[in-house]
Amino acid sequence: MDWQGQKLAEQIMQVLLLVFAVVSFVAGYVLGSFQMMMLVYAGGVTLTALITVPNWPFFNRRPLNWLDPSEAEKHPKPQVAVSSKKKGTKK
Repeated sequence: MDWQGQKLAEQIMQVLLLVFAVVSFVAGYVLGSFQMMMLVYAGGVTLTALITVPNWPFFNRRPLNWLDPSEAEKHPKPQVAVSSKKKGTKK
């Protein structure tokens, strides 16, 4: 799953969970059954997981192109700057 696919999966998950929460609340209120509300919501969570957890092809439309090891050796690695000040000392 690429970065855009992860973002899409997250958005789909949030929308579906909100929709199923509203639908389950309305169903539970109309039917007067807490058990039915929980069953509808549990079904919604299960359906949401089946849609967003597997690596479906539409989540991998923009795969990352990694460098070959031989190509990576041609590019220098970034150097970390080291501070000369020690922590806790005042000047």
